[in-house]
Amino acid sequence: MISEKEKERYDRQILIDEIGIEGQEKLKRSRILISGAGGLGSPISYYLAAAGVGTLRIVDQDEVSLSNLNRQILYRDKDIGRKKASAAQEKIEELNPDIQVEAVVGKITDGNVLDLSHDCDIILDALDNFPTRYLLNQAALNNNIPFIYGGVCGLEGALTTIIPGETACLRCIFPVSPPPAIVPVLGITPGTIGCLQAMEAIKLIVGIGRLLTNRLLVFDGFNMRFKELRLSRNPRCHSCATI
Repeated sequence: MISEKEKERYDRQILIDEIGIEGQEKLKRSRILISGAGGLGSPISYYLAAAGVGTLRIVDQDEVSLSNLNRQILYRDKDIGRKKASAAQEKIEELNPDIQVEAVVGKITDGNVLDLSHDCDIILDALDNFPTRYLLNQAALNNNIPFIYGGVCGLEGALTTIIPGETACLRCIFPVSPPPAIVPVLGITPGTIGCLQAMEAIKLIVGIGRLLTNRLLVFDGFNMRFKELRLSRNPRCHSCATI
């Protein structure tokens, strides 16, 4: 149940007819896996915490470096050298002490991805490498968990919502992993895409609005435009063809 304190904290979003008290209670009961605590993970986790999502499980193996600070807004100079997951937990708990934050310092692997995700309602991709994204995609398919993809480069980004058995999966959209590279990025770009991923997650939990299913929303910051690409399942996809 929502406490009187929580009613006051979330008052402005409870006033949204499609959310209300019932929707806020759904958010409180939810558990979300956020894979990565960097440029995308920062706005995702901060806004989901502000919205009252009950449990955030944040997984990241890296330490904060100076070059992170143009975009990874959870961190400060004093956090350089700290583990991102632990530092992120501290900042998020300061923002909203009424939610639970589970910091997992480590790498997502084939051996742990199912355990990390099996009890979650949504998996949010906040990564910058496709091999791990593919692991999350497969875990989402195996556990029947919605998976929200987001990616950025420079002033451009994209996102989509994947529902196992209903939509194209990540392998359908990106059959081959791009070569690894240091990705240039303006911090506002992951801020934009991460906020939209968080909004998709809230809509999905509460059960409102139209989701980005079988649609890839592409953001072009150079020209300040959004465009939408239609997606469809690949009947020969190695990941989801049998789902």
